[in-house]
Amino acid sequence: MDEKHLKTLEFPVILEKLAKYAAFSASKELALALRPTPYLNQARAWQAETTEADHLLSVKVDVTVGGARDVRPNVARCQRGFVLTALELLEIRQTLTAARDLARTITRLAESYPRLADIAQRIEACPGVVNGITQAIEDNGEIKNSASPTLARIRREMDIAHDRLMEKLNRIIGSTSTNQYLQEALITQRGGRYVVPVKADFKGRIKGIVHDQSASGATVFVEPLAVVELNNKWRQLQLDEENEIRKILAELCQLVADQAGFISHTVEALAELDLAFAKAKFAHAIDAIEPALIDATDTRRGDFIKLMAARHPLLNPKTVVPIDVVLDADTRMLVITGPNTGGKTVSLKTVGLLTAMAQAGLRIPAAEGSTLRLFRQVFADIGDEQSIEQSLSTFSGHMTNIVHILAGCDAASLVIFDELGAGTDPIEGSALARAILTNLLSRKVTTFVATHYSELKAFAHTTAGVANASMEFDVETLTPTYRLRIGLPGASNAFTIAGRLGLPGQLIEAAQGLVGENERQVEAMLAEIKAQTEQARQLRRQADAEREKQADVTGQIEQRLADIDTERRDILNSARADARREVKLARERLKELEAELQARLAQLTEPPASIDSQFEDIEAELAEETLPPEPAPAAEPLPAPRGPIRPGALVYVPQFATTAEVIEVQNGQADVQLGRFRATVPLAELELRQAAPQPEPAVRTVTTPGAADSPGMELDLRGQVAEEAMLNLDQYLDRAFMARLPWVRVIHGRGSGVLRQVVRDELRRHPMVSSYRPGQEGEGGDGVTVIKLAVN
Repeated sequence: MDEKHLKTLEFPVILEKLAKYAAFSASKELALALRPTPYLNQARAWQAETTEADHLLSVKVDVTVGGARDVRPNVARCQRGFVLTALELLEIRQTLTAARDLARTITRLAESYPRLADIAQRIEACPGVVNGITQAIEDNGEIKNSASPTLARIRREMDIAHDRLMEKLNRIIGSTSTNQYLQEALITQRGGRYVVPVKADFKGRIKGIVHDQSASGATVFVEPLAVVELNNKWRQLQLDEENEIRKILAELCQLVADQAGFISHTVEALAELDLAFAKAKFAHAIDAIEPALIDATDTRRGDFIKLMAARHPLLNPKTVVPIDVVLDADTRMLVITGPNTGGKTVSLKTVGLLTAMAQAGLRIPAAEGSTLRLFRQVFADIGDEQSIEQSLSTFSGHMTNIVHILAGCDAASLVIFDELGAGTDPIEGSALARAILTNLLSRKVTTFVATHYSELKAFAHTTAGVANASMEFDVETLTPTYRLRIGLPGASNAFTIAGRLGLPGQLIEAAQGLVGENERQVEAMLAEIKAQTEQARQLRRQADAEREKQADVTGQIEQRLADIDTERRDILNSARADARREVKLARERLKELEAELQARLAQLTEPPASIDSQFEDIEAELAEETLPPEPAPAAEPLPAPRGPIRPGALVYVPQFATTAEVIEVQNGQADVQLGRFRATVPLAELELRQAAPQPEPAVRTVTTPGAADSPGMELDLRGQVAEEAMLNLDQYLDRAFMARLPWVRVIHGRGSGVLRQVVRDELRRHPMVSSYRPGQEGEGGDGVTVIKLAVN
């Protein structure tokens, strides 16, 4: 699309606001370079990416490209042989690590976010570069002793040389023969060499090299001759250290250069993902929705354009008045009339800008159900086109722009005119406007035009494919309401306004007499149309109110029925609970009587009649006790089967309020399959619903449906470095998740606590981890983390 017309619609301002939500410079550049696409599939794909990003951010708020940088310039420097600093190499590692973590998260959820997963697949982890930098450089930018054997040796020798140098200097300043010449007993540095502060009057008393003096001249800084050799050795070792560090950095830069292409592709993919996240965040900020997109040349029936409660995204959302813009399948042109400052220009810009945003993959500030056509080009002639530089008047400037638009537009274009034909003689301007609109209509170009010409109102009313619209004006308060009304042309309120402002009536009557007959007929026709439309709207409002009333009554009835059903179930459940308590008490009494009977039988040859009588009464009471039935299910239940509970039987588990399959029976306990996890339940608490099928002649093994082989309930990471541990942990959690293990243990040891912290940081953002906790006594304490896996 032409940059000039996008600028007219203020599209670049939208991109600047979008860029503020990007996390790093590469994605900011993509945001500012974003342009509407003329291809329907591409626009829909971009909208789908924004929708996936929005949903991902809503369920995983910690998803981010955190710490990423646009390291492509530094990678290019490595290719040219430059040596980067340690901090610049750490930025490359951080970017690759952030990309790897984001790719892992999105790839695990690829089924839910396929378009984001396609982008994430282009990310290269570059483990060689990450591990090389990690092994050589501390997080604060210091080079590790372990970066090379040579560096470790040099630093050991430096420590020894430094200790010897300090020991010698301390003896000098502590000596009674020399400390009287010192300004103070301390050791300091000048020019990278250790010196002592000597009083200027006694500088010859301590033999050595003068490196500096104080500002007052009272103190000179002397390197005693006795430590010159020690200082030389220490300084030489410092230079050796610097050379070795430069060599290590050069080797790391060569690693980066070898992987330059992969790193650049990773940054580009990371920027695309961050742009999708920025679009989603921007959509939330302006309360935007995903519009339906249809090709502009699609001839199927339905609304050609449908914007409901559309708002200009650059206006204050608290004060902006939403507009509805609906063009049916037979309408290609909308003529908007109304007073100045009434909102015509804002309405035109809203349509054009929202179209450009939708085709750039941005959501639009409108209500659900909004539909836009995809246009190959969007042209806009809005504002003052006057050019002093080119000696063009306002009319000439507009006409130059219009000539360009007429030459470039077609049936797949959207054309927007503000005050078409203005800036010249009204009669000629009106004639030109009608001729231009007739030409565009014959070419089936979708056109929105704002005008003051009454002739164009009549043109829209009498021409097929053209609709009138107006910006509403309150004649009582003499202020615009900024509401767009489709189907109604803007009425001339000049005489009414003049009268309300105090213009004498005879002047108004004289002015009305000067208006031509045709103009009066047009205004009368428009007034009649307005009255009929208002009447239709009133009837529609009444019908809508009646429908809402009926819907409220229906809702109340449905809610009351639901409440009655709930009360019935509560009463039945309460009655069953009471009955169970009574039965329990009776059974306890029965046991007591049985025990008493057994004790008496040991003494009597015949049971007393009183005990027999009590026993028979309680048995009769239990026989007569009936429990209230369970609330009736929607379908008639099958009769409960009888028989023992065996593997393969279907049972009802009251504590989970669901049915399950028996997997194993042992020692009065049953292992049951509840959906995708197992539980162990006492046989006494199970209710048989379907007996186990007869066993097949061949031995069969019962396995968890869909479960993979178990990796075991425990993973030992002790002795592993962070990168190796994270890779093993990630693979183990994947296997445990696929095996549907409910929980696992990870052993990381206590040690310094670094590995434990790294493991728990990874668990905090891992999508397959429901929760985790430190091990308790008997489980390994803080050297173990117990993990509860999410249900898959």
